[in-house]
Amino acid sequence: MLAIQDISVQFGGKVLFSDMNFMVNKGDRIGLVGKNGAGKSTLLKIIHSNSGFDSGSVNLQKEMKVGYLSQDIDFVKGNTVIEETEKAFERIKHLQSELYSLQSDLVKRTDYESESYLELINISSEYEHELNLIGGYTFHSNIEKVLYGLGFKSDDLNKLTDTFSGGWRMRIELAKVLLSNPDILLLDEPTNHLDIESIVWLENFLKSYSGAVILVSHDRIFLDQVTNRTIEIANSKVYDYKTSYTKYLDLRKERLEQQIAIKKNQDKEIKQTVDLIDKFRYKASKAAFAQSLIKKLDKMERVEVDAVLAKKIHFSFPESKKPGKIIVEIEQLSKSYGDKKVIQNFDFQIDRGDRLAFVGQNGQGKTTLLKCLTETVSYQGFIKLGHNVDMSYFAQDQAELLDPQKRVIDVIEDVADDELRLSSRDMLGSFLFSGDDVEKKVAVLSGGERSRLALCKMLLQSSNFLILDEPTNHLDMVSKEVLKNALKLYKGTVIIVSHDRDFLIGLTNKVVEFRDGQIKTHLGDINDYLRFRKTESMRDVEIRSRSHEKELKTPMDRSDKKRLEKEIKKMSNQISKIERRIEELEGFIEQYDQDLQNPIKADTFMSDSDFFAKYEKIKGELDEQMYEWESLQSKMEVLLKQR
Repeated sequence: MLAIQDISVQFGGKVLFSDMNFMVNKGDRIGLVGKNGAGKSTLLKIIHSNSGFDSGSVNLQKEMKVGYLSQDIDFVKGNTVIEETEKAFERIKHLQSELYSLQSDLVKRTDYESESYLELINISSEYEHELNLIGGYTFHSNIEKVLYGLGFKSDDLNKLTDTFSGGWRMRIELAKVLLSNPDILLLDEPTNHLDIESIVWLENFLKSYSGAVILVSHDRIFLDQVTNRTIEIANSKVYDYKTSYTKYLDLRKERLEQQIAIKKNQDKEIKQTVDLIDKFRYKASKAAFAQSLIKKLDKMERVEVDAVLAKKIHFSFPESKKPGKIIVEIEQLSKSYGDKKVIQNFDFQIDRGDRLAFVGQNGQGKTTLLKCLTETVSYQGFIKLGHNVDMSYFAQDQAELLDPQKRVIDVIEDVADDELRLSSRDMLGSFLFSGDDVEKKVAVLSGGERSRLALCKMLLQSSNFLILDEPTNHLDMVSKEVLKNALKLYKGTVIIVSHDRDFLIGLTNKVVEFRDGQIKTHLGDINDYLRFRKTESMRDVEIRSRSHEKELKTPMDRSDKKRLEKEIKKMSNQISKIERRIEELEGFIEQYDQDLQNPIKADTFMSDSDFFAKYEKIKGELDEQMYEWESLQSKMEVLLKQR
């Protein structure tokens, strides 16, 4: 399907890729991994645009279609969610418009025997055939299935995209890419803005996807669930493993050990050669021999070891003043957005030394509570910080607040005290900024690099109360480990919002669960919480929460229940009526198809100038009825859940 041949890329004298080669076949689901800045996103852009490389070629099989989800989107305002998503079906909409125009023309004409009339019939038939092939009569229902799978509700579909956050807009873009049904899917961090249920839906979608998938993700579980092949970018090269992520880690460890051993032997050989050169360089009888050794040394291909993998990275927080016993007191806290009550009459206390994990589905109030704590939104109730509490807050959009014109080193030195400023380069190295990287401007950094820089900036500021909202988004595996190790050594109080179980293990002593409009505290770390819930998977916990919504709903009063039952009955009658009409239309089409197999009846039909128009009209009505039936069924499911 796709061949990457001898691709080489340089940026500012730095070699990003060197003679890169690999093939992508149908059914491949490739996890593209490597440290931040290794070029994963760049490679996806190169494949999508077939440009941006210095040498080599990107060879795509003829007529193959590529779909690409970027981390950066440029949204056009003024469209509803449905209208924006329908952009994935521009070919279908064009064909439908052309077919409607042709059929209108055919109905008006009477020159049934003319060549032009027959030509229009042929063209109409071709359009009809293509529409059937590309799902022209089912695309509306497909749109709803994908949007619902990604977390949208039926009420959202006709809302303007302008009213949604960047994360939800990214979901719309993902829906467009998936619905376009490309032969090759290129997905750059597709899970960053998804809740657990949507991630699981996407996993299942991709596992059954018939084309090829190349994705960048730092979600270990997602990679293991979806991929059957792992390609690592390291030292400007690719290492291709025909396995999922976890198994790749074991194989990579073996590779690294081999690299280290080979490099050790090579370094020994190089030293011996240099010693011989120095010994014989100035002896006339051995000058030729020395020159041959120099040439041999120049031609030697040096073994490289991935420095990020090989070295241990350490980071520690600056000391802060000791706070009082109580960090935060919360009484009768309530927060609403319009008519939606997110938090209601919440009482809570955070003590010195508490290490809290906030878990639960998106939209349950985790981030809202953090914003109340940090005074970034208004609220009702009482929040009081304790004595000597010095708070630092990392929000999900923190990276966007960095000055794009500043250098990486300047961002850090601006917040570091005199002592820390002396070791600012070492601290940046802890977050994988090394060498010339520290001189880059923020504007040219990747999304992951900006997130690392924002984290480093925040963590270098003295504090005794850390609040981290999804800190691992955009971080690679190594960066996650750096952050986790630093948090383990942190002596202050911590709140972490995360769906990443691997990251949370060993970091917290309390789990605060946001579920079904309630907030409950569980003692212990994330594993203790999971054992309490009698499951081994964070995903299972959060998905299971949805299944209990019906049981935990506030009982309706008699009038509301009566109104609901009346609406259900009305919709049930509509569905039944449509089902009868669908059965009737299918009977017509079946009879027509049988008659067309009979030569005598077929001739009669062909002599009827209106036959094809009638036939297509019936098929068109059937498609409309099927779409209406699917739509009503979806609405009926929503109503039944409200019982």
